[in-house]
Amino acid sequence: MRLFALGINHHTAPLAVREQVVFQPERVNDALNHLVHGRGVGEAAILSTCNRTELYCATNDPQAATDWLAEYHRLPLQIISPYLYTLPQRDAVRHMFRVASGLDSMVLGEPQILGQMKQAARAAEEAGTLGALLHKLFQRTFAVAKEVRSTTAIGANIVSMAAAAVHLSERIFGRISDQRVLFIGAGEMIELSAAHFASGRPRQITIANRTIERGLALARRFGGDAVSLDEVAGHLPRYDIVISCTASPLPIIGLGMVERAIRARRHRPIVMVDLAVPRDVEAEVAELDDVFLYSLDDLAQIVESGLESRQAAVVEAEQIIDTRVDHFLHWIASRDAVPTIRALRDNAERVRRHEVERAVKLLSRGEDPQRVIEALSHGITNKFLHGPTHVLNSTEGAARNDLASLLGRLFHFSSQDNTHE
Repeated sequence: MRLFALGINHHTAPLAVREQVVFQPERVNDALNHLVHGRGVGEAAILSTCNRTELYCATNDPQAATDWLAEYHRLPLQIISPYLYTLPQRDAVRHMFRVASGLDSMVLGEPQILGQMKQAARAAEEAGTLGALLHKLFQRTFAVAKEVRSTTAIGANIVSMAAAAVHLSERIFGRISDQRVLFIGAGEMIELSAAHFASGRPRQITIANRTIERGLALARRFGGDAVSLDEVAGHLPRYDIVISCTASPLPIIGLGMVERAIRARRHRPIVMVDLAVPRDVEAEVAELDDVFLYSLDDLAQIVESGLESRQAAVVEAEQIIDTRVDHFLHWIASRDAVPTIRALRDNAERVRRHEVERAVKLLSRGEDPQRVIEALSHGITNKFLHGPTHVLNSTEGAARNDLASLLGRLFHFSSQDNTHE
């Protein structure tokens, strides 16, 4: 069986498509058993996050996994097939290494995906669908991710506006995990920002959007809730961090609204990040003592300082991954030779035992030990070489030359070694 990966992610499909193929954690065990035992797939694991759903399989029939994914979610294959990627063995291994290292994430270098992949491996092991091949692949994947993160600066610098927003918030509050975060809007920038903040596990995530249904769809991905845009003024005092990015032509958050929120918060500080153009927050808000307001220009300075070193880290990470892919594929190839190696050793062991038993009998009869040892060595040598010698003598022409060359490689000699002038 060969390795194969099948998936759909934030690069290939919009949220409306991705959410149709999500596997809830409590259903993964049944799904894996259905895939392996119902479709004849040899080994399987499922990674399902807010940004991707991927199947990692060892199978001789990759199409079976593709068909199963659509049928399991009760979707016509043609609905999701334009968004699916199917990766054969080398590409599948490389993809897993990149995903675990954070190179394929919406947030470049984010660490959360590694934990999610470890959970996918544990779930497959518990379901009994993690065989020797996938088990080895996951272990190598985790080792590669550790190497990338420990030897490169892939996660050390800020390279997006969303990451910069997290960085600035941490400057004020220290830890995101103690804070409540309000996102205003539900577009791509808010989606990216929510992904960044979610990795810090804040106390609460809320999406405020003009269309409540769209806000709810985004909030569910991060374990949050949603409110209508009209309710922002009433909810604002509850939140420590506010990230706003809408297409409104006029400010959504005015000076008076923020002043009332600060009084209600008893002057506890609030971080506000305005990612919108034109701005969502009135500029005068920046003059309030207990408000830390950052604009796109503020974030751009942080991003610029991190780009150069992160780009160098990506190059280094890709080089590590390419090398480790080659190593893993070499290991897979070596597995194919295992039955032959085992048969060769078994045959050699039979010859050895037979000749030793014969020598012991001769010694027990009082034969000269020197002559017995000589006979033992000759007997083993003759039996080991009988097969190759017979095949070589019975082969002619180019085939004989090829066989002679192969024997030279196997036994480390040249066919010219025993020629005489």
